[in-house]
Amino acid sequence: MNRYIKIYRHPRYIELLQRLEVLEKDRKFCRHNMQHFLDVARIMLILSFEQNLSVSKDIIYAAALLHDIGRVSQYEQNIPHNKASADIAETILKDCGYESRERLEICNAILNHRNGGDKSCDLLESLLYRADKLSRLCFSCKANDECYWSAELKNSDIVI
Repeated sequence: MNRYIKIYRHPRYIELLQRLEVLEKDRKFCRHNMQHFLDVARIMLILSFEQNLSVSKDIIYAAALLHDIGRVSQYEQNIPHNKASADIAETILKDCGYESRERLEICNAILNHRNGGDKSCDLLESLLYRADKLSRLCFSCKANDECYWSAELKNSDIVI
């Protein structure tokens, strides 16, 4: 079994995903659910292929599945979600058989995915940052006018 499959079958991941669904039940802005996580993973994979990068699918999916799982801690304890997600990811990744260096790479990308547009960031960070932003369908969102994202960050068109 692929290790990223173990992530979404991990009891802690399942618990947090279910709590996140309840916490965002009435959220009118973009939700942080399995659809978002898989969209981010698939966009990361496309970007990686288009740029002939050598990032494994297993690493890409791990980062994408875990990058926003800490939103539960943000809502309930006011802990920044990127920090909480990286902390949660460390435990889940270890349980799922990821090596120490892989966990470090994935957790760093998660920790920095909110500011990964910086040219000095590493490859996985950059992929996660870009895919996370590209996954949002701002151009067709009913809450676009109320969104706190700046106009520069919003996706006003389909990007190819």
